[in-house]
Amino acid sequence: MKTYVLMSRLRLQGPSLIEVASRMRDGEKIGRAWVDKAKELVPEANFVAHYALLGGYDFMDIYEAPDEHTAAKIAMIGSASGAFQVETWTAIPDNHLMEIARKMKESEE
Repeated sequence: MKTYVLMSRLRLQGPSLIEVASRMRDGEKIGRAWVDKAKELVPEANFVAHYALLGGYDFMDIYEAPDEHTAAKIAMIGSASGAFQVETWTAIPDNHLMEIARKMKESEE
């Protein structure tokens, strides 16, 4: 399985912390419904973590999927669930990246 990171922003200009706190209970239900829907529609994906963020994005989901087509389905479900913007990143374990770099250096020698 490959690891992917889904970054999502709920709206162009984020809500204030006071607005977020006042809607936290409803937001929790919405977030749980989104994950449940994704698990139902894409059972081959494995959700690893979900984080609320301070910064350019509102949420980050880390999940595993067998391929980029499956990852695209997750992004589409996120977008259809009300996210203003979604972006999917491929995550490569650092030890794998170091192995790739080592092999490239050996091939140059």
